[in-house]
Amino acid sequence: MEDRERPVNPAAATTIARRVEVHRLAVAGRQPEIARDVGDRVCRVWLSTSRFAAVEAMATATLTLGPDAGSFYDRGWARSSTGRPQPALEDYQQALTMYQQAGHRGNEAATLTSIGRVYDNLGDRQRALDHYHQALPITREVGYRAGEAATLNNIGNVYDSLGDRQRALDHYHQALPITREVGYRAGEATTLNNIGHVYDSLGDRQRALDHYHQALPIRREVGDRAGEAVTRFNIAMVLRAGGDLDQAIRELEHVVDLDRQVDHPDLEADIRVLEQLRQERAEHQ
Repeated sequence: MEDRERPVNPAAATTIARRVEVHRLAVAGRQPEIARDVGDRVCRVWLSTSRFAAVEAMATATLTLGPDAGSFYDRGWARSSTGRPQPALEDYQQALTMYQQAGHRGNEAATLTSIGRVYDNLGDRQRALDHYHQALPITREVGYRAGEAATLNNIGNVYDSLGDRQRALDHYHQALPITREVGYRAGEATTLNNIGHVYDSLGDRQRALDHYHQALPIRREVGDRAGEAVTRFNIAMVLRAGGDLDQAIRELEHVVDLDRQVDHPDLEADIRVLEQLRQERAEHQ
């Protein structure tokens, strides 16, 4: 079956288009408050649907009007998501300083979590944990439940990377009910995906697939193409391990298509895996 794009809500699309034009006019007219407010609203929608290049361009345009924590944060997210950790860290650090100076505790926690995620991706597990453990009590202090779930997830990821599967599951199972309680669908999908990954590492392929197949429709529902690519890749690897090369290849074809849509840094690596699977299938035929 073809991987079709989800229908776009015409009213929502019109609203975004109007805001993009308002932002353009605000930047051209040197109106920083309008540009920052409208730009951040648009960027948060685009980030949720993996439009990272558009986010970076809009945030950069806003920053021509002067420093802005929200724009630094949004651009850091876009840069981190497209494989540029050092520029992302620079943006996040700018955002963190500004949020701390302004006393915006919830945003401070979100930025600490994002910085931790960059360090985790760089393999610096201890620095990642340091930032997550700074963020977690702040999320609880301000009642930022979605942020608490995200931070618990990220701590779980570190323990999973370190091979401590049980500790990872403990954190994921703390995060999952919170995501459902607050209706944080993207976070719910991330948590389900992460639980699936642990079960895969433990050799429980069926339980892994069960969790991946719970995560996948939520990824599609919220328009998280980068996340969908991650979950489909994980499904493909389980299918490959089980000898179902045909279905694994179909999943990886979806992954490569999604990678191209969001300019994902793993595109070339995923193409290589797809070609390797096609070669394995040819050798078995």
